[in-house]
Amino acid sequence: MNKKLTLNIEDNLIKFAHYYSKRTNQSISSIIEKYLSRLKEETETDKISTEAKELYGILEKEPLPDKKEMRKEFHEKSIN
Repeated sequence: MNKKLTLNIEDNLIKFAHYYSKRTNQSISSIIEKYLSRLKEETETDKISTEAKELYGILEKEPLPDKKEMRKEFHEKSIN
């Protein structure tokens, strides 16, 4: 259900909103609605899954292996 919303915005942003609205052939309401929807999606996807939380910091105590050494070991195993 759509409801009316009143906003207090600086004059220069209102002018830009009208310009952008005409240029993109969209209403200002639809532009704001799309923007807020995108913000909502980003906020919801920022939540880290339980599995990711469990993995967080797992390599903190051990140094990351050297990339060249890992490649060397991989190639040695694949040759043998």
